[in-house]
Amino acid sequence: MGLINFILLLFSLKIFIPKEFYQRKDIAIFQIIRKHLPFLLLLFGVVAFHLFEVNVIDPQITEWIGQDFTNNIKNIEGDTVFWFSQHWIPTLTYFFVIMYIAVYPFTLWFSPTYFLITDNKKAMKTLAYGLLLIYIIALPFYLFVPITNVYTYYNVNSALESVIPSVENFFYTTTTHNNCLPSLHTAMTILMAHTVGLTGNRKLTYFTYFTMISVIISVIYLSIHWITDVITGALLAIGVILILKKFMKDEGQNE
Repeated sequence: MGLINFILLLFSLKIFIPKEFYQRKDIAIFQIIRKHLPFLLLLFGVVAFHLFEVNVIDPQITEWIGQDFTNNIKNIEGDTVFWFSQHWIPTLTYFFVIMYIAVYPFTLWFSPTYFLITDNKKAMKTLAYGLLLIYIIALPFYLFVPITNVYTYYNVNSALESVIPSVENFFYTTTTHNNCLPSLHTAMTILMAHTVGLTGNRKLTYFTYFTMISVIISVIYLSIHWITDVITGALLAIGVILILKKFMKDEGQNE
């Protein structure tokens, strides 16, 4: 994962960063950081709370509830997503695992970094407020409506583990087996594509939209999320984006 992210970083610095940026000599980095600091703190705050929720709060609430609602989803969807786990094609499996476990996280940290170095306050603000709203809305579902991921529910081997051995030891420090509804991967990759689109950088926008489509397909193909998770995650992201557009429509790019 680290090697893939390093390669992606080198590629991105060459392809996605405007040449004009490297020619500038008047970059007031400390002023830019100060301008973006409230949004950076908000992003870090949500991430820190999420890690606390996953590792401390969620296990206790799950034990207190003592019920899993996955059967309700399974009764609606049947074995549709499980079917994919029985028909994985090695090449596609490797591709979607890499997109899910490496490229998607890369977009999560590179995008706000790009907003910062290009001093794009509107994109940074949209991302920060969007993440906060998505998480506030999703949190009650994660805590009080536990939905187990597909491959765990059916007790089949994880595609993630088969492609990158031991990766789940790291992966499940950032999430749980039953925080599935709504799909945060779906919601966040849609929000990320939207915020990157605000920058006007076509190459980076195309890359982020390609990542978005790949991640949404991957969570189904790899038998991670139920279709219901993906639909609710997409509706959540679209709803939050519409709210942000309504309240931020008059703001300029770098106000």
